[in-house]
Amino acid sequence: MTDAALPFFVYGTLLPGERNHDLILRGRTSAEQPALLPGALLYEGPGYPYAIEGHGTVHGALVTAAPGSYGELLGLLDHLEEYLGPDHPRNLYERVVRQVIPGPGPAEPVRAWVYFAATAVTRTLRTGGTPIPSGAWLTRRPPPAPRTP
Repeated sequence: MTDAALPFFVYGTLLPGERNHDLILRGRTSAEQPALLPGALLYEGPGYPYAIEGHGTVHGALVTAAPGSYGELLGLLDHLEEYLGPDHPRNLYERVVRQVIPGPGPAEPVRAWVYFAATAVTRTLRTGGTPIPSGAWLTRRPPPAPRTP
């Protein structure tokens, strides 16, 4: 499989139930499954998380584009993540290839695109960012209060 056809590992607002899942992914994927990204740490961002290289594991989902949707999905994700090209000085994220472990259960790692924080953002996070120790965006905050009828 060439890099151009890899699945995507998502870990924040693109997860099911989060604000960008339906907006970006609905109708454009053929598969979405839980997955783990070893060798990474998760940090709070302004309403969305950042993953950076580190000694931890990030929880997310492995997303496979639906037939005929890959180019559109890639463009939408690059736009959402403010990725302008490899090492572009205005990137918010860098799109890189990493080994991801699909789940549930034991599975062989697969290569996937992952959006890591760009270099300048990573530097800021390492010196003053707020880590998410669980590595899971969905568990970073308490659940919403129950609604009363």
